[in-house]
Amino acid sequence: MSELNPATLAHLKKVSVATLCTQLFKRGFRNVFIQGTQRLTTPSGGNLVGPAFTMRSIPAREDLDQISAFDNPDHPQRKGIESVPPGHVLVLDCRGEKRVASGGQILTTRLKVRGAAGLVSDGPVRDSGDIKKMDFPVYCAGGSAPLNLIHHHAIDLNVPIGCGGVAVYPGDIIVGDEEGVVVIPAHLADEVATDAAAQEVQEVFLLERVAGGAKLAGTYPPNAETKAMFEAWKKEKGL
Repeated sequence: MSELNPATLAHLKKVSVATLCTQLFKRGFRNVFIQGTQRLTTPSGGNLVGPAFTMRSIPAREDLDQISAFDNPDHPQRKGIESVPPGHVLVLDCRGEKRVASGGQILTTRLKVRGAAGLVSDGPVRDSGDIKKMDFPVYCAGGSAPLNLIHHHAIDLNVPIGCGGVAVYPGDIIVGDEEGVVVIPAHLADEVATDAAAQEVQEVFLLERVAGGAKLAGTYPPNAETKAMFEAWKKEKGL
């Protein structure tokens, strides 16, 4: 999927990753939340949303992964940065390796300038203090100063990868909020987004009920009586 339905994009910009995880669970998907990453930046514009463009790394080998490797413009890491389509999220498979960085401020800035939607890595970044100030979505495993060549050999672009223990296929829809990142199979994005938005409207009502003293039984999850009250509430609110 190269372009999101505008209504789907609007929903995904607002709904929580927790809600999306629930909607995916209802469809049988249990392993969709990328583990070991946190939001490093606090960008404007709502959630991180975009199709995945992936990069895979394998363990480095000393005869290949020397600093001179970066002289080659087709080095997969450099080529990957220059290949991410606008609006897409670069998702890095770093095998959860935390001893080295998966990128730094210059590469992240280039991603932003090229119009990428964001960066997700299951490894750390270097220059993390400066990246943290950027108005650009970055999710990673913290900061680490050593360069990637010590433990990473970037080898493939836009292939299925694992990131934080989750399968990510090119074109999967990536959504990130303050809690973390969820991966939505592209063919489910429209229906998941629609149902997630509806779920959050209902949860506003249920939260009001619980805050007002309602017991969980019959309220969360709602029974027929609570559902009827919810429908009346929606009419009253013009929803």
